[in-house]
Amino acid sequence: MGVCGPTRLRWGPVVRVLVLQAAWALGGGQVRYSVPEEAKGGTVVGRLAQDLGLEAGEAEARRLRLVAQGRRASVEVSGASGALVVSSRLDREELCGKSAPCALRLEVLLERPLRVFHVEVEVTDINDNAPLFPAATKNLSIAELTTLPGSRFPLEGASDADIGANAQLSYTLSPSEHFALDLQKTEDDTESLFLVLTKGLDRESLAEHRLVLTARDGGRPSLTGTVELVVSVLDANDNAPQFNQSVYKVRLPENTEMGTFVLRVNATDLDEGSNRNISYSLHSFFPQDGRDVFGIHKTSGEIYLRGSLDFEDVGVYRIQVDAKDMGNPPLSGHCKVVVEVLDVNDNAPEVWVTSLSVPVAEDASVGTVVALLSVSDRDSGANGRVRCAVWPPSPFGLVATFAGSYSLVLREALDRERVSEYEVEVRAEDGGAPPLRASRGLRVPVSDVNDNAPAFAQAVYTVLARENNAAGAELARLWARDPDEAGNGRVSYSVAEGGAGAGSGSGSGSGWRPASSYVSVDAESGRLWALQPLDYEELQVLQFEVRAVDAGEPPLCGNATVQLFVVDENDNAPALLPPAGGGPGPWAAGEASSSAAAGSLWAWAAWGAPAGQVVAKIRAVDADSGYNAWLRYELWEPRGKGPFRVGLYSGEVSTARALEEADGPRQRLLIVVRDHGEPSRSATATLSVSLVEGAEAALAAAGAVSAGAGLRPAAGAEGGAAAAAAASATNVWLVVAICAVSSLFLLAVVLYGASRWAPRAAVLAGPGPATLVCASEVGSWSYSQRQSRSLCVADGAGKSDLMVFSPNCPPPPGPAPKEPPQEPPALLDTVSATRPPLAP
Repeated sequence: MGVCGPTRLRWGPVVRVLVLQAAWALGGGQVRYSVPEEAKGGTVVGRLAQDLGLEAGEAEARRLRLVAQGRRASVEVSGASGALVVSSRLDREELCGKSAPCALRLEVLLERPLRVFHVEVEVTDINDNAPLFPAATKNLSIAELTTLPGSRFPLEGASDADIGANAQLSYTLSPSEHFALDLQKTEDDTESLFLVLTKGLDRESLAEHRLVLTARDGGRPSLTGTVELVVSVLDANDNAPQFNQSVYKVRLPENTEMGTFVLRVNATDLDEGSNRNISYSLHSFFPQDGRDVFGIHKTSGEIYLRGSLDFEDVGVYRIQVDAKDMGNPPLSGHCKVVVEVLDVNDNAPEVWVTSLSVPVAEDASVGTVVALLSVSDRDSGANGRVRCAVWPPSPFGLVATFAGSYSLVLREALDRERVSEYEVEVRAEDGGAPPLRASRGLRVPVSDVNDNAPAFAQAVYTVLARENNAAGAELARLWARDPDEAGNGRVSYSVAEGGAGAGSGSGSGSGWRPASSYVSVDAESGRLWALQPLDYEELQVLQFEVRAVDAGEPPLCGNATVQLFVVDENDNAPALLPPAGGGPGPWAAGEASSSAAAGSLWAWAAWGAPAGQVVAKIRAVDADSGYNAWLRYELWEPRGKGPFRVGLYSGEVSTARALEEADGPRQRLLIVVRDHGEPSRSATATLSVSLVEGAEAALAAAGAVSAGAGLRPAAGAEGGAAAAAAASATNVWLVVAICAVSSLFLLAVVLYGASRWAPRAAVLAGPGPATLVCASEVGSWSYSQRQSRSLCVADGAGKSDLMVFSPNCPPPPGPAPKEPPQEPPALLDTVSATRPPLAP
């Protein structure tokens, strides 16, 4: 009869990779691959460099290599391609035995910079192991006659190193009229194989029976293993050893040391002599690695521990013990020993995140589920009962859903502007003594909702802008802060309300105008622009509100008040005033940089007048304010040591020395009126001074008094000649009259004195409220505005000068108060003593 030995499945040149998992694990960044065992060398397990995100050639440049953990890796990294390939024979049974799944845990090192990645290669089982019996031949001794039909003889089953369906065995027995095969399953799901005697034996007919027991696994294709059963028919010894109990049970903690006594089995034989001497042995281990864990003393029956226990690998060992006597033929008895391994707390808890819902909206309600967690411990009993807590304890908490599952829920309201992200640690502790602990960190970002309105840095902004600015010039930059993010924190600006009316400037009749006609604000940057040039004389203060609105839903807004003050520029040249009497006369003003048109005025002066006598006064006004309206007077022609001079700030034209006939009948003076602005602006006036005798000057002064004017416009060339002829004739008649009639001389003296000290009146009027300021020859500030005129009267020496000014102060913020209409100022008349002459 032939014996079939174990066969091995042969593979072709190409091994198909079953499963490739190149996804990073949720917590640890682990790459997983799967490859069948017995794959040939060079078989590609996975494209490791590509799955790690490396570029072509980067794996070799950065020395991508493997570091095995504990056991031979059997795989390596191809330097050129960066692929993970099989380097040596992969035998799942050699690597993992009966454990499932079988995984190779590797570390991948990557240099420049140094990084470590975890790779797990699962070696899947193929049906490459045939069922294997402990021995090729099994010898049985059965006594003739004494062994009755129905007797059962235990057989040791085959083992299959594969797992799953590949290890599920079925048995068949070669045809025999004396024997049959019986396979029984016990309550604990184990199998017991028996050879059953179906017909009595006759040693004389057949002394030895040879049977073939075949074991077939459940693989595709299936593999088989055989054992030859040699049954020897014996005489005599008809009592087999009997154990005092059929099943022995014992419990051992998994940390029991090797060599520890486990239990003692005891069997008895009713025979005598050598037939009752018993020898013990261990058979039929389940699982098969129990052969290396337990041993027995042949004579005493004491079972001891020869290997280490691990509750997490094997929880129960089932061992068959044989007791064989020394008879001829020997008989044997059997019992079963069940060793239960007790758990000790040698495994820490494990925490896994099964679902994570992030980010969490900051307006999420209390009780919102953020994450689902699974907690397990490989230990059992109290060692496997795990308590969980979350740190920090707020604003999150744990809620147990069912055994080993927890929900991370929101306990308190969130505020993204206060904390935008939470680092949450879930801590697990088992109930062992001492307890073991584990933790898992979670990053929980908080998403924004529009719960903050834009806020300006200041409630009121004060902005200074020079007048005559260019249209589109930037006046200021406003900024509102919104702590929200994205669209909720994106702010747009607009001019909300505000404006200026007639009260905001010196002009009248302009009406109210909205602020949006003067300024505009950039919607994105908050820059404040001028829509048109600003005129200080028209607008001094503009108050309005700027609104900042975010892009949230619904949008929120904030306001700020802007007070825009217009700063005066020197954009108005001095303007010459008409004569005090109101008579018509031409005058013009021009820029300092351009030629100025001249206004022609005239006055009288007597020969022999002492130095310092005032003969005329130039009056001018500037619509600007401050330094820009502070005027000074300069004599341009004649230059040098002329007979006249002009007060620098008063505008009074006075004699610089005593007048002589050599000075001629007429003097032409060119006077420039200039302000203090930068650059300065000016106006020019031409003054014609006629030199006459004292009596004529008195008459002219009296005529001027009656006419109410100190300066007259000059006539044409013909009028000047006629006036000169009349003056000569008058001089002759006056000399004759003085010589002839002394009374006429005295009368002339009285008239001259009366004309010199006669009071003069000036009418000062303006369209707006006026303030009376007294000016001296030292000078004064001339604050004026449009439609407000300052009039200075100097018709003769010894007169006080009265100037009327309108104050040029910007109105306070807010709407300008309405002023009641005011009556024009009354007629002012002052008389003063003779003033000392001006210093030259």
